[in-house]
Amino acid sequence: MFKNLRAEIARQGLTGKQIATAIGISPRSFSRRMSGKTQFLYKETLQMRNIFFKNLSLNYLFAELI
Repeated sequence: MFKNLRAEIARQGLTGKQIATAIGISPRSFSRRMSGKTQFLYKETLQMRNIFFKNLSLNYLFAELI
């Protein structure tokens, strides 16, 4: 899931732990969201975009959700 988000995370050399900490969730919760076992909250998607991916749209990052 989230191939665009995964690509952007890799492109910037980020880790799941870094992103999880920044948006206020545990690394395990982040991993579960990335695998599709649970869903990201809208506020988490906004935080992620605003902190790490300012020039990218939510539609692009989370294309599989649309």
